[in-house]
Order: sequence, then C-alpha cells, then structure tokens
Amino acid sequence: MSNDTLNITKKDDQFLFNVKVAPGSSRTEIAGIYNGMLKVRLCAAPEKGKANQALIKLLSGKLDVPKKEIAITAGLTSKVKQVSVKNITQKTIDAILSDSK
Repeated sequence: MSNDTLNITKKDDQFLFNVKVAPGSSRTEIAGIYNGMLKVRLCAAPEKGKANQALIKLLSGKLDVPKKEIAITAGLTSKVKQVSVKNITQKTIDAILSDSK
C-alpha cells in the first residue's frame, strides 16, 4: 500500500471519500487503506445493487450512523466509489479507521 492515509473531503455537512470495493469476497470487512481509498471486501455479488447495499450496511455499522446518512455519490457500477457520510465527525471516522488497520 503506497498511501496509508484516507483522503477525506468535507463539503457542507458531509464527508466524502473514495472506496475501492472487492465484491464476491469470502468475507465482508474493511481491509484497510489503499492509495488514499478505503478498501472494502464484500461477500455480496456486484449485481442488482447488492454490493452497494452491502457497502452502505457495513459503513453504517462501523461508523455508527443510520444507513440513510450514507450515499454512494459516484461509481454506482464501478469498483471505485465515492461515498458521502452525513452527521459524523472527522474524529469518529479516524477512530473507526484506526481500529480497522
């Protein structure tokens, strides 16, 4: 991993960051940081939005925010997605990410 810091942008009341997903994995988990993106493994298949739903569910649980506060703002059909999280602090994001390293 060349860049082990998550690139996060704050815009209005939300935080934006990129996620690199690996759908169809054997486990659903946060796998760390890869090139400034959050790397996530998902059991769900990349069909009919199942992987996107699994990503939102995972982030909701890890960040302790309701699923409605998380949105995929770009890359719905791509392995690299931009995610928006509302009503959360930078401190909370940092704490969760430090636990997943």
